[in-house]
Amino acid sequence: LSAFDVLLKSTEDREISTTMAFVRMLGILVKDKNVGKQIVPIVPDESRTFGMEGMFRQLGIFSQVGQLYTPQDADQLMFYKESSNGQVLQEGINEAGAMSSWIAAATAYANHGKAMLPFYIYYSMFGFQRIGDLAWAAGDLRARGFLLGGTAGRTTLNGEGLQHEDGHSHLMSATIPNCVSYDPTFAYELAVIIHDGMRRMFVNQEDVFYYLTVMNENYAHPAMPQGAEMGILKGMYLFQEGKATSAKSAKVQLMGSGTILREVIAAAELLEKDFGVASDIWSVTSFTELRREGLDCERWNMLHPEAKARVSYVEQCMADRSGPVIAATDYMRSFADQIRGFLPKHFSVLGTDGFGRSDTRKKLRSFFEVDRYYIAVSALKALADEGTISASEVSKAIKLYNINPDKPNPTTV
Repeated sequence: LSAFDVLLKSTEDREISTTMAFVRMLGILVKDKNVGKQIVPIVPDESRTFGMEGMFRQLGIFSQVGQLYTPQDADQLMFYKESSNGQVLQEGINEAGAMSSWIAAATAYANHGKAMLPFYIYYSMFGFQRIGDLAWAAGDLRARGFLLGGTAGRTTLNGEGLQHEDGHSHLMSATIPNCVSYDPTFAYELAVIIHDGMRRMFVNQEDVFYYLTVMNENYAHPAMPQGAEMGILKGMYLFQEGKATSAKSAKVQLMGSGTILREVIAAAELLEKDFGVASDIWSVTSFTELRREGLDCERWNMLHPEAKARVSYVEQCMADRSGPVIAATDYMRSFADQIRGFLPKHFSVLGTDGFGRSDTRKKLRSFFEVDRYYIAVSALKALADEGTISASEVSKAIKLYNINPDKPNPTTV
């Protein structure tokens, strides 16, 4: 993990996206003397969108016949360079072709006795939705590698509307038993996940492949909290603990993933400032992995009725925590709802059910009701339902945050 040390530290005032963090990791890997030649970067079209143009000259784009033309960007430093010994697979606007190339590299360990490490990055909306059969086949073929859904989430990509705004790829990836899925927020989470994925697939020889979502939204990234690695991999960890002013003070448990975790953090500040409510903030890197672990505990308990019951990781995390649980993501509500059965507490879920729209991130998050204000209102409503605060406090918040209670349900618009 020390190879990615730069990504485990705070970016301080510098704002980057998780896509930029990934490209930085990829740059470290291709320069590594041990595994560099086995890295296979694959893109269907959008190399420059993902900031990968630096690899054109560094590695070259594979072409059996080399470069037979002068590229349009020949006058640029990072010009489009094809080569018969290139390492990048640039497949054009052809997601099925790019996925087929990924499968070929991801199964080379079995078919050619040569373990390769393919990273296929694409617009997340153009992944499982378009090549679902190939993703299922990859699982059946015991493929090993990384799929990265870029510009992921329903609200992270400005102005692209229905075509590009993905709010369900994690639900689709969850249908493939050996596809391990994560929705990280910070660079250090991504580094820990990719490092562990390499260990599982290429050291332990596990027949799994990974789906990671990354965003193009720039923000400052904190340093990795001490001891967070295990929780990152299991699916959730305590990012920030709320400090209640007294034993009787209201408290909530806030969960978020991907880009919406930052709205959760902002909601915690609103709850503290405006209503004196403390919040524990949980970064949930994988609702899917949490569900799978919980179901595994349930199965074991059913088959061992007289043994001491196993307790799911979600239940362990919540065991000594007070207050209702509120989860918000940039995906459909059913994504976070996967862990409902393992939460003994009141559980409210916010998500981006409905079609994508062309607008700013701020307006989209308000439209889909997953921004900091809706998260705060949801938390207050849960406290009111439990009798901890008065319902009038919820009405106060709705008015304070200029929320229209009679706006249409986003799924109907």
